[in-house]
Amino acid sequence: MSNPGSLIIGTAGHVDHGKTALIKALTGIDTDRLKIEKERGISIELGYAFCRLPSGRRAGIVDVPGHERFIKNMLAGVGGIDLVLLVIAADEGIMPQTREHVDIIELLQIRQGVVALTKVDLVDEEFLELVREEVRDFLQTTSLKNAPVVEVSAVTGKGLPELLEALDRAAARAQTKPAAGPVRLPIDRAFTIAGFGTVVTGTLWSGVIHTNDVLEILPSGLPARVRSLQVHGEKVAEARAGQRVAVNIPGIEVTEAGRGSVLVEKGAFKPAARLDVKLSLLKDAPKALAHRSRVRFYLGTAEILGRVLFFDREELAPGETAYAQLLLEEPAVAARGDRFILRSYSPMRTIGGGAVIDPAAGKHKRGREEVIAALAAREKGEPGELVATALKKAKNKLLTRENLKAAGINREDLDGALAGLVAADQALPIKIDQEEYFVSAEVFRRWGEELKSLLADYHREHPLREGLPREEVRSRLFPALTSRQLQALLGVMEERGMIKLFAQTVALPGFSPHLNDRQQEALARLEQEYKKAGRQPPRWSDAAAPVLRDAEEAQELLQYCLRRGILVKVADDLYFHAGAVEEAKKLLFDYLAEKGEITVGEARDVWQTSRKYALPLMEYFDRNKVTKRIGDKRVMKQGSGGRD
Repeated sequence: MSNPGSLIIGTAGHVDHGKTALIKALTGIDTDRLKIEKERGISIELGYAFCRLPSGRRAGIVDVPGHERFIKNMLAGVGGIDLVLLVIAADEGIMPQTREHVDIIELLQIRQGVVALTKVDLVDEEFLELVREEVRDFLQTTSLKNAPVVEVSAVTGKGLPELLEALDRAAARAQTKPAAGPVRLPIDRAFTIAGFGTVVTGTLWSGVIHTNDVLEILPSGLPARVRSLQVHGEKVAEARAGQRVAVNIPGIEVTEAGRGSVLVEKGAFKPAARLDVKLSLLKDAPKALAHRSRVRFYLGTAEILGRVLFFDREELAPGETAYAQLLLEEPAVAARGDRFILRSYSPMRTIGGGAVIDPAAGKHKRGREEVIAALAAREKGEPGELVATALKKAKNKLLTRENLKAAGINREDLDGALAGLVAADQALPIKIDQEEYFVSAEVFRRWGEELKSLLADYHREHPLREGLPREEVRSRLFPALTSRQLQALLGVMEERGMIKLFAQTVALPGFSPHLNDRQQEALARLEQEYKKAGRQPPRWSDAAAPVLRDAEEAQELLQYCLRRGILVKVADDLYFHAGAVEEAKKLLFDYLAEKGEITVGEARDVWQTSRKYALPLMEYFDRNKVTKRIGDKRVMKQGSGGRD
């Protein structure tokens, strides 16, 4: 049952059948607000009113145009209604737009409604009986077959109390819009108020809007701060799903938030130009719908041109239903389960509609049974299946709860689904600072296998290296992840024994750099040469050339020696044996302990070497905070292990 204040009634019916007059009689509000509408006596734009039903529930009313030329305006208003008030004039009966409006009601699956047989004061009883019979026959094959038919006159007031009672009973059966879901307000009107800025209006499809909320306008992606809210013309602190809402969003131009845009919770929806859908063609559609036909797509208040792509056929015959993909010319803001309408490109006529299965679909190959099977499973999916599918589709990304809301699942169901998937080891949570990310267990295993294969190849090619640099791992396998996300992911992989992490590199468990026989022999000779050279070491290239002809291999061995601490880099292209550096440090400590300070020349003598080696060695000790330079002398650095 709908909560008080969360009910939207929408009118439907042929032009000049008395919709606007009936609403004025029920509410006292004239929904024809444009001068041209009053002059022509028909509704062109959407009109809005509200009334209090006999039960005390307050209902918003959307008055839609009945003229066939303004069907797109009608569609902008009918998408958010909870029940329909179908208006049929007693002096004309069923007319073309009556039929088209009912087709739209059927396609949108609006199940609750009341039929108002208007203008009964203009016909005699005999004619009225004929119209009653026509209406009963017409409704028998529609979702309104059990709807009450109330005879009314906006002029005399006949039947108005009975109509309100019938609407109240239907309202009690109408389905409540999900206040627990993310904010989603399809915008049907935008205008400017002096001193306040832009105001947008619409029916709140889901969620709760509060003043000072920072929302987002899609598909443009503009941030929008809520300055104030009105519901039924009254200022409120919050607006809930199912209400007609006016939202003041200063700083946004009217042109940036026009009809077709959607005001949403930031990050909850992702505009997309490809939608996987289940599509039905009306039985009375004028012809079959061919693959790649250009159509007009209506969802919420948006009208977008696009093409229909079928997976398993060349055309869809009238009355048939099939899975399809809509390739749109502009991105749509959709969620799983959204109902949409299709009209032919030209001439414009309602031909079908259906439900969104995947609101951000990828490309599919035609003629694949597995594509149809996957769409069928997704159509029937429970929250857990939908979340699992969304995680698998992410492929190379980690997703937050906010990302997963775009699958069309409310927060409560989403939390339950994630908990179930994690418990069943079908998803992994990864904590990064205060944010929790998720990845499909299947995707995680694939990532692990790809990384292990990459590392195995790297270890074969570079057996002397500690491992593959982390940034290279990111660029080669995980370009969609940030550095922080990669570090967290690698940390989970290490916890599970899949890899081994070093400060800057990644390796396979159990791997350690190793030398072949020839390299071991070369290393022994080179180490002996550097030991013997002491504090007057040779250039590496000169020392390595006689024992390792390949320059690249010589560089690999040098890096191996540096990582293992066999050699120490003192300056560019200057390497000392580690023992020689330690001995130099001891001699330096002994001298400073006695003298308190030392010059480069004195260090040269203490170390029994030349200035060529003494200066870079002294600068090395400065960098490593062993000594501190004061003018042209050095003193012991406090805390270096010696005495000040």
